[in-house]
Amino acid sequence: MNVYAIVVAAVSSFLLGGLWYSPAVFGKAWNQANGGVPVPGHPGRVFGVSLLFCLLAATAFAWLLGPAPALSRALLVALVVGGGMVAASFGVNYQFSQRSLRLWLIDGGYHLFQFLLFAVVLGLWH
Repeated sequence: MNVYAIVVAAVSSFLLGGLWYSPAVFGKAWNQANGGVPVPGHPGRVFGVSLLFCLLAATAFAWLLGPAPALSRALLVALVVGGGMVAASFGVNYQFSQRSLRLWLIDGGYHLFQFLLFAVVLGLWH
């Protein structure tokens, strides 16, 4: 596995999350759909742990893809993992916790695009 590509994929998805959940994109809608509850904990801890989870996800995705994946295969796997596994699993949890479709679309959409971003980085940089 290309460690540099994994780190770039992780950092890029972390930055995507910052943009995705910013007030300029989905932050206001997410906050409203989430009941206006602020993110708990110290922001430094929240961001640090989030970055570690992005690194874990990028590493797992790189392992799943294997060495030198074609971009088209990486994108297909990203759709399956991000949409068919992660977002679908969120959907199950969100049904039982009575969370809104809007919140699921925002959160599931982020993870779909997160894995698509992983696919682009890892599929182009072997």
